[in-house]
Amino acid sequence: MKTHRLLFSLIFLFSAEITALLIFAAQAPDVSLDAIAVNEAVQSVQEHWTDLKSAALNEANRQPGSEMALENDAGYRNPTELDFVVLNLEEEVLFRTRSGLSESIHAAVIHRDAILDIESDGSIMGKILIYNNDAQILQTRKQAVIFFLSAVLCIQCGIMIWYFFYLNRTVIRPFRKLKGFAERVAGGNLDVPLEMDRGNLFGAFTESFDIMRSELKKARIAEAEANAAKKELVAKLSHDIKTPVASIKAASEVGAALAEKAASELAPDPLPAQLLENYTQIIRKADQINSLITNLFTATLEELRQLTVTPSDMPSRELREIFESADYLHRAAIPHIPDCLLYADRLRLQQVFDNLFANSYKYAGTKIVLSVSRKERCLAVSMEDYGGGVPAEELPLLMEKFKRGSNAANTEGAGLGLYISDYFMKEMHGKLLLENGQNGLKVTVRIAFSGF
Repeated sequence: MKTHRLLFSLIFLFSAEITALLIFAAQAPDVSLDAIAVNEAVQSVQEHWTDLKSAALNEANRQPGSEMALENDAGYRNPTELDFVVLNLEEEVLFRTRSGLSESIHAAVIHRDAILDIESDGSIMGKILIYNNDAQILQTRKQAVIFFLSAVLCIQCGIMIWYFFYLNRTVIRPFRKLKGFAERVAGGNLDVPLEMDRGNLFGAFTESFDIMRSELKKARIAEAEANAAKKELVAKLSHDIKTPVASIKAASEVGAALAEKAASELAPDPLPAQLLENYTQIIRKADQINSLITNLFTATLEELRQLTVTPSDMPSRELREIFESADYLHRAAIPHIPDCLLYADRLRLQQVFDNLFANSYKYAGTKIVLSVSRKERCLAVSMEDYGGGVPAEELPLLMEKFKRGSNAANTEGAGLGLYISDYFMKEMHGKLLLENGQNGLKVTVRIAFSGF
């Protein structure tokens, strides 16, 4: 609705500009002199002709001074709003309404002034030169049109500036947030929700993306649960299969020993030798089956190796944006970050802090104390909440796959966040440390310096 109003306003202003230009181009200024005023001026000069001549004689005897001396001496006042000059036949100036007018017939012709005769008793006594103000009228109209167009243009510029900020707030910013959100989802982070403003143009659109994130998160949790169930099934089947395989191998070893003894006692008989070979083959296959079953235990450990980490040089000032993005509930005050060059994958580092802040939100729900300091060969970022921590014996287990603390029994999660974060930090030649602080769980992320 606002966009429609803005477009209509711009169209209206543009139409007003075009209309003003067309009117100015089509209209010719009315430069005709007022006939009544002209006749009144001529009649007035003729009636006061004698007085004007006397004033001119007095002016000739004076030193140059006031330009209105003629008018004052003669006692004559211009009865009209016209500007004019009165000349005698010798083209001497008898009267002028103001300075700057044409004071000779030649100058009046050049300026296109009106030149009329002054008659007395049927004879021509002089000339009246009525000033042609065409240029002044045209200049006044030009100034009016320029002022109008300038005002409209300023209004247009103001509207466009407002519209730019409006588009930036309602379109560009939401799409930038959506871009960062898409990068996180592509990187596997589904814990940070997409901030939405239902009042902007894309409120419902962004809401649908956050619904997609929630559904993907549910799918990931279901997948993690399915993987855990698969792991349990593999362990159970492996145990169940290993027992009969071990029995088969043990029986085969006994049979092989008996066959070997029989072969030594009954040398000419080929049967014991054949039995020994068969038992040996059974033992060999039992060992092969046992190796395959053992491989089933370690196969799942390679699944997360598909998450590639590509560290490169990264300035430490980018950590502020990472903290602000991860701490979307604003529970931590961002401290001073020393200037240095880090060796990290920005996307993966963002995922690490997203996981750490999300865990604090879920399991502690308190404010977070964030600190950053230089160490010998790394930048240490420490986070501590006020959730009371976890039992000391559980700390070494929290970074293992599918492992969760005892305080997470009734909280949604898959037990992969710290495992993945630890994996990412190791790939970036950093480290993830867990310990109980004074008030709660303390997590330290050590980010390697560039050129380590």
